[in-house]
Amino acid sequence: MVIFGSAKLISRAFSSLSSNPLRICIVGSGPAGFYTADKMLKAHEKAQVDILDRLPTPFGLVRTGVAPDHPETKIVMNQFTRVAKNDRCMFLGNVNLGSSVSLKELRNLYHVVVLAYGAESDRALGVPGEDLDGIYSAREFVWWYNGHPDCRNLAPDLESTDTAVILGQGNVALDVARILLRPTAELAITDIANQALSALERSSIRKVYLVGRRGPVQAACTAKELREILGVKDLYINIQEADFQKSTLDEEEMRTSRIQKRVYELLCKAATSKFVSPGAGQRELHFVFFRKPDRFLESEKRDGHVAAVHFEKTTLKVDSGRQVAAGTGEFEDIESRYVPVLVLKSIGYKSVPVDGLPFDLHRGVVPNLRGRVLKTTSDDHVLLEEGLYVCGWLKRGPTGIIATNLYCAEETVASIMEDLTQGPLASSSSLPKPGREGLLELLDDRKVTVLPFSAWEKIDSEEKRQGSLIQKPREKLSSWQELLKVGLE
Repeated sequence: MVIFGSAKLISRAFSSLSSNPLRICIVGSGPAGFYTADKMLKAHEKAQVDILDRLPTPFGLVRTGVAPDHPETKIVMNQFTRVAKNDRCMFLGNVNLGSSVSLKELRNLYHVVVLAYGAESDRALGVPGEDLDGIYSAREFVWWYNGHPDCRNLAPDLESTDTAVILGQGNVALDVARILLRPTAELAITDIANQALSALERSSIRKVYLVGRRGPVQAACTAKELREILGVKDLYINIQEADFQKSTLDEEEMRTSRIQKRVYELLCKAATSKFVSPGAGQRELHFVFFRKPDRFLESEKRDGHVAAVHFEKTTLKVDSGRQVAAGTGEFEDIESRYVPVLVLKSIGYKSVPVDGLPFDLHRGVVPNLRGRVLKTTSDDHVLLEEGLYVCGWLKRGPTGIIATNLYCAEETVASIMEDLTQGPLASSSSLPKPGREGLLELLDDRKVTVLPFSAWEKIDSEEKRQGSLIQKPREKLSSWQELLKVGLE
């Protein structure tokens, strides 16, 4: 592979720092990574921060997770750009933790390593038929329409069915439903990936079911996201009136959560004020509550493809002070087993472990104390992993909005600063470490292509240039080959 400059040339450009800086490596360039870098640079005047990412492009889910019709949410990239251009900071793209460099090597090179690489896998339902064709995770679908290079070739079939079933009722589920139902003329002026826009323009999907295990009081979306999808032009909304019956516990939940109360009120209003029945050709959104998937049914006309979802009806029961869904033994299908459907699972993202990292496989997070990584010994003693920290979804699980990572980063950086002044790093941080120079030499030896932030600026410029030709804010480069070619020019 071609190296973007030699390690010596790249490191020389950043040689004006303190002769003995505090070497910090952050793995992951999404909001958690950039907020951590920003807070660390402000907290420690001798901190030299390197941000690694396996993608050639920075910004994580701000670029590949935020819906294309939410440009205001992406403005935070301007703040992250200022961090990346700080003299004491460097972005290194196309560097994969595990294959390019190991965690053990990073810990030897840096005083502090912060893992903020998020959640790039999916939770499984564990029900029969989950491997049938036509079933995708919402993460894959979101990456596809946002131009993530890993999902460029996903190619979901939107033309063989008029029905999509989305499992989940959180913000991601609503994003996916909105993209499927929104007029493509409105999407055409966003930064949606070209291959996704073309597929949506040909789409025959007219009915979308958003299915949740619990009731409208417990819907996991925010009022803002709900208002947006309810406002999609000429959309028929269907919600069963019986689902709005509230228990005493439901009333208590709404008294203690303004968000839950507002979501419930919006759903009630939508159920009573929209069209009585769908018109010819009108797109439909069906909110289905109190259902959990029991199994996926295979098409009798299209081998290996999903045709229906078999659901068990649920009721709410109290478990540890929380209302949870419990099966009732009653079942029903959405759609027949003849015509194929599109199924999207929006049931949660999952982080993945790397060698040398303590990991809770059940919860999908790294055991930690306010960001400090913890390990359990063979005799059940819990110890701190000196110099190793986590932030973001890897730390707390896949919850919260982009701003949640700001507070998460503040906590992790506070822990680092405590450890530097009066904890385990107080003495070791004074010893010199190879840091950036050592890492670049290692990557150079392994013939790893490293893309600094200047390479991203070339990609950014080219995407905006291509977008301007077709009245879009940008036309995303969505293949590894394109990204590397433009970044290396």
